[in-house]
Amino acid sequence: MAEIRKKTPVSFLNSRLISIISISLALFLMGLFFIIGLLGSELSVYMRENISFSIVLKDGMKDTEVQQIQHTLDDLPFIKSTRFISKEEAAKVMVAELGEDPQVFLGYNPFQATIEARLNSEYANIDSLQIIEKRLTSYSNISELLYQQDMMQIVNNNIQRIGLVLSVLTLALMLISFALINNTIRLLIYSKRFLIYTMRLVGATPAFIRKPFIRHNIASGFFAGVLAIIMLMGALYYFEKELVGLDQIVHWQGLVMIFAVVMTLGILLSVAAAHLAVNRYLKMRRGKMYYI
Repeated sequence: MAEIRKKTPVSFLNSRLISIISISLALFLMGLFFIIGLLGSELSVYMRENISFSIVLKDGMKDTEVQQIQHTLDDLPFIKSTRFISKEEAAKVMVAELGEDPQVFLGYNPFQATIEARLNSEYANIDSLQIIEKRLTSYSNISELLYQQDMMQIVNNNIQRIGLVLSVLTLALMLISFALINNTIRLLIYSKRFLIYTMRLVGATPAFIRKPFIRHNIASGFFAGVLAIIMLMGALYYFEKELVGLDQIVHWQGLVMIFAVVMTLGILLSVAAAHLAVNRYLKMRRGKMYYI
């Protein structure tokens, strides 16, 4: 009997440690998927903001007029950045791409000065761009807008599909993670089912019986969250070594939010699972406890 009593605390600590590790693994998978979702969101913003269109300027504009219209464009809420391309620069780019100078056989420079503009991500769609086109072409110094409508539509459609798939998978993973955490905590409380029954017999209220289990699982959820965050930071460190430029797409503000969500979910899911498991045994008859 003494030997059994000595092993009981060790057995309890081992079961508690195993439950923390199991919960942390579920939280790690959930957090990893949140990071993938964040990466997809940041990547979609990056792709949208790097889709450029050309604003063709009318011939004969002075440098001061070009600077004035570029400053006007930079102040517009839907413009992220602009870059002026002169007729000479456009000709050099074309010579580099084609290997021939059109000025040799035409006798003049056929290109027009343009301003290459990039939109803020929320405006990088066909509907917004058509409205922007009407507004910009109303300016006296702007001739027309040139953009690849098909490419922009394809990019936006693909981003929407990926976002929908990630949302569905994230929801499914949250449900699976809760099921894993719930089963882990239910197995831990399973060994205490007769203690719960005894406490109920001596008149303990359900709230009093649940209190120690809830308190222990708050601590378990917290430590599991800390362990999951450490594993996520290790995974991020590894991916940053393998994927060059990842740190430029994923910002630390988003990661801090994900870590906070993982920690909060670890505590809330653990408490919810403990509450459900204890309630199950509070309503169970003694005879049935032998057969589960």
